[in-house]
Amino acid sequence: MNRRIRTVAWGALPVVALAVLVSTDHIPGTNIALTVPYAAEGTGPSVDTLGQVEGTDVVEVEGAQTYPTTGQLNMTTVSVRSNMTLAQATARWLFTDDSLVPIEQIFPPGSTPEQVKEANAVAFNTSEASATVAALNHLGRPLHVTVAGTIEDTPAAEHLREGDVITAVDGTPVDKPGQVRDLIGERAPGDEITLAVSREGHLADVAVQLGEDPQDSQRPRLGVLMGSESADGVSVDYHLSDIGGPSAGMIFSLAVVDKLTEGELTGGKFVAGTGTIAEDGTVGPIGGIKHKVRAAADLGAELFLAPEANCQEALTGLPEGGDTVLASVNTLDDAITAMSDFAAGREIKTCGN
Repeated sequence: MNRRIRTVAWGALPVVALAVLVSTDHIPGTNIALTVPYAAEGTGPSVDTLGQVEGTDVVEVEGAQTYPTTGQLNMTTVSVRSNMTLAQATARWLFTDDSLVPIEQIFPPGSTPEQVKEANAVAFNTSEASATVAALNHLGRPLHVTVAGTIEDTPAAEHLREGDVITAVDGTPVDKPGQVRDLIGERAPGDEITLAVSREGHLADVAVQLGEDPQDSQRPRLGVLMGSESADGVSVDYHLSDIGGPSAGMIFSLAVVDKLTEGELTGGKFVAGTGTIAEDGTVGPIGGIKHKVRAAADLGAELFLAPEANCQEALTGLPEGGDTVLASVNTLDDAITAMSDFAAGREIKTCGN
């Protein structure tokens, strides 16, 4: 009996040791990490872009007549958990609907978390600018390129200020942020460019030597966060924080259009969606859409606007027996048409048909 007890007791020690190892992020007494090379993607917050956050409109439009809106127009997000132990990753896989993805999909090799956070912030700012441009282009309003901010320790931080208006790059007139990015992208790190800048009503040419992108030494970097303002006085501000990436672009653009046009774009329905937006109104695919669809369906969304390229994955996010309709869209016009037709009870182009 004593021998058997000793055998069980000793045999249990490796199990106990393993339990300790899988639940800690390093080997005790060392700096050796025990985190797994995966991240968990799951449902994130969903925000009504026609609503308010802390008493302020999520999408604030000034300088033009705005119109009442009804229904909901929700942007959707994905939550990402990284730096997980084996036990934590296993628990996310077994007991949640999260997806485990290689950590390289979240943090590209050679990038620090700080660099990824900065890149996501730039992408989010770019999506806001593109959303404004796409909406105002749809409405036929003229535009200016404005400086929304600069990144510390970049060429732009030395030469540009928030509120500046960029009117030309090396003599080429610009009125959209994408034009500025394209013209700079044709140059190389170390090249000098000349920006025509309007500051407090005064025009000046500003010479700037381009820097080097920290993630690609061959790519030039100016370090400016650009926005758009209409030349006839319309301004758009987006009041969301702690959200990164470009996937809210289409929904932001729809919110601007809804506020600047008479009638209710949603038709009083609960609409959600995701997708990047280009300045010409093209809607692009994003990652993690099945989690966004599930979150929207759980909240009661009646219509979900999905980029056509994401349709197959989007279908896997629908809860069994759910009533959410997945509309397939390629452009801002497609999204507006889908919302109008859905509200009127007409047939729409859906994922899967």
